[in-house]
Amino acid sequence: MALNMRSAAANVVAQQQATRTPVRVPVSSRVSAPRVAPFQGAAPVQQRSAVQVRAAAAATEQQAKTEKELGQARPIFPFTAIVGQDEMKLALILNVIDPKIGGVMIMGDRGTGKSTTIRALADLLPEMKVVAGDPFNSHPEDPELMSEEIRSAVKAGKQLPVGAKKIPMVDLPLGATEDRVCGTIDIEKALTEGVKAFEPGLLAKANRGILYVDEVNLLDDHLVDVLLDSAASGWNTVEREGISISHPARFILVGSGNPEEGELRPQLLDRFGMHAQIGTVKDPRLRVQIVSQRSTFDENPAVFRKDYDAGQNALTARIVEASKLLKQCDVSYDYRVKISQVCSELNVDGIRGDIVTNRAAKALAAFEGRTEVTPEDIYRVIPLCLRHRLRKDPLAEIDDGDRVREVFKKVFAME
Repeated sequence: MALNMRSAAANVVAQQQATRTPVRVPVSSRVSAPRVAPFQGAAPVQQRSAVQVRAAAAATEQQAKTEKELGQARPIFPFTAIVGQDEMKLALILNVIDPKIGGVMIMGDRGTGKSTTIRALADLLPEMKVVAGDPFNSHPEDPELMSEEIRSAVKAGKQLPVGAKKIPMVDLPLGATEDRVCGTIDIEKALTEGVKAFEPGLLAKANRGILYVDEVNLLDDHLVDVLLDSAASGWNTVEREGISISHPARFILVGSGNPEEGELRPQLLDRFGMHAQIGTVKDPRLRVQIVSQRSTFDENPAVFRKDYDAGQNALTARIVEASKLLKQCDVSYDYRVKISQVCSELNVDGIRGDIVTNRAAKALAAFEGRTEVTPEDIYRVIPLCLRHRLRKDPLAEIDDGDRVREVFKKVFAME
């Protein structure tokens, strides 16, 4: 009986193999697939001339522009169309002109346009030179803004590909993990190739750009410590699984929040170069103007943005020229002494307030097209630079910014 079962099984296997055997077609009777002629409108990549490459790039750029105008890109409210909030806009512009000012903390009521203004600023920013393909946005010429790999390549005399890209703005989510912020091990390469590779995080992406933290007063303490270290040193160091890597992390730290939801840790608050306080617009006519503009923008963003193109381009050019002029700007010795005297009389801890005020005053002078700082320049920026560094007095009857202005007028003998 067992023999009969083995025989039956063998017959079944033989039948299956016979069924799977492909039909052999004689060579003479095989039908060859038709050869498809290449598309006549474009030459093969290997044979394209420089003119054709430029034409293809122009066509791609035009297509992207058309898609943006059609609303396929995320619409951003124009910076120059924002009504009011001059203090916030000035602080943001000065930090773009001189990123070493140290960033901006924006505190204000809900619905006052904090996030809208910051994203509008990122849309306004010019392009910057980068090493093409580098994940850290390394500068092709400045060693301080190069990653270790790029710096080694430069020392070895290698020719680096240079490109240009928009200054990035990176949103830091409140729930982000430390690995996502700092970077971690590339698991895919570890599993597939068996090598330990570094996967850059948000700090690498934000290098030479803007790092924006909405509701920064609700940020977890461990992420606050990470930001403090990077903001202080300008570098991010990651130690993971036997890998030690450092890369530049010089970014403009911009935070926004509602004071009703909690105060910031003093250590983080002091790291922000400037502090802008904004409130709800009270003038009914301005409120009507804001509502009207927002309604028009929501209905047709492309047309609304086109109306402000000239103003946007002019402001971008002004910022670029101010960045170039900044190196020639100077604060006289007498004014520097008076700035430090104001800080001393206000009992400001440390000298970071002195440094930031000098930098902000020079950035404002450059923005106005001048090389010499005036007392009016200092008067406009010093409340933004010192108000968050004062010791809180619960019995004080005036705003911290007003306290700074009063001491300033006394020291500078201004009416």
